[in-house]
Amino acid sequence: MKKLTIIPILLLISYFSKAQHTADMIKSPVWDVIGTLKINKVTTDKQVAVFSAQIKSMENKRVTLQGYMIPIEEGIKHKRFLLSTLPVNQCYYCGKNGVPIMIEIEMETPIDFSYKPIEISGIFKLNYKNAAENIPIWLINATQED
Repeated sequence: MKKLTIIPILLLISYFSKAQHTADMIKSPVWDVIGTLKINKVTTDKQVAVFSAQIKSMENKRVTLQGYMIPIEEGIKHKRFLLSTLPVNQCYYCGKNGVPIMIEIEMETPIDFSYKPIEISGIFKLNYKNAAENIPIWLINATQED
């Protein structure tokens, strides 16, 4: 009888644990387009970003994205960082939830680190260099929206 009671409880706990991971995920039409990015492995040291027509149509245009800061340098203020659809504690490398979509941000002026979602507006740029060493999508001349 105890086994029959424990199984539904474990199933509920497992269901709600999974739900918490995706509840923090930022979704938007722009993130959906960025999510169409494909990476092809050429050699062990070289990868090539394959940009969809939708991604290419956004190049050199000003876009606004909400996301979570992933610092790439130490400090309280950041001029360069990654922007992710998931918070840092759920990042594959730092946490537990698979590799989220990320882009590189280059701010006009440094901003304070935040664990909360931030909104950034900047010029959408594509990086055609080796994707094994470079983030394929950037926002440059970015500003934080209020």
